[in-house]
Amino acid sequence: MYEAATGAMSLYTPPDRRRIYLLRHGEAAYIEPDGSVTNDERAVLLTPNGRIQARKQAAVLASVNFDRAICSGLPRTVETAQHILSSREHPLLEVVPELEEIRIGGPDYDSGERGKWLAHVANPWAGANEPEARFLGGEKFADFADRVTPAFDAIVADASWRTLLLVLHGAVNRMIFNHVMGMQWQANVSIEQDNCCINIIDVDACDDTCEEDTANRYLIRAVNLTSYDLNKSSVHLTNMEQAAARIAAEFE
Repeated sequence: MYEAATGAMSLYTPPDRRRIYLLRHGEAAYIEPDGSVTNDERAVLLTPNGRIQARKQAAVLASVNFDRAICSGLPRTVETAQHILSSREHPLLEVVPELEEIRIGGPDYDSGERGKWLAHVANPWAGANEPEARFLGGEKFADFADRVTPAFDAIVADASWRTLLLVLHGAVNRMIFNHVMGMQWQANVSIEQDNCCINIIDVDACDDTCEEDTANRYLIRAVNLTSYDLNKSSVHLTNMEQAAARIAAEFE
């Protein structure tokens, strides 16, 4: 390779680098006004506050030209992605169902064990590194990894895009981070994903030394950015802790 200005041979060739903007959906209406949990968490939409969050994050990303956009297909990710893409004619929003949120089970407790169950709601990641661990009595974390990571790898392997928008879910984003960073699920460490947060991950294309046509390297540029509260001064509880607190209020 020769430099245009000098004609000298370049001693360094920059990597073939692409960028992923990985978002969590905005605040969703999991909890009914009376404090009860929704009957169908798959169908919930954004709250009015969630729509405000999505519009503010859309303003942050207004200058970014996406050439592919993907969501899980659950309404809360569709609605969030539509806000992000609202000023653009392209790209069209695609759906990858394998990237749906980890599946929840129903409450399984005796009335005397509500406190124990609520503690699990507040921190469902505790014990997630155990082989048979399930998310709130639902999907096994191991099965969750087996459906999310191949779907993510297939998206990365598609070399047609340069800048990708992914609008997904809290647990899905955590799984992607664990995957690209080569970590097992951490029982005592959580990569927080606040409502409608922006994460930025760069992907270096595979070179001649790679054994597979995947990524050669991932660069974590940003994690859990929220323009509506950049310094996190109003964020102290996690989303799951907030849910546990609202459910507890219903029991009282």
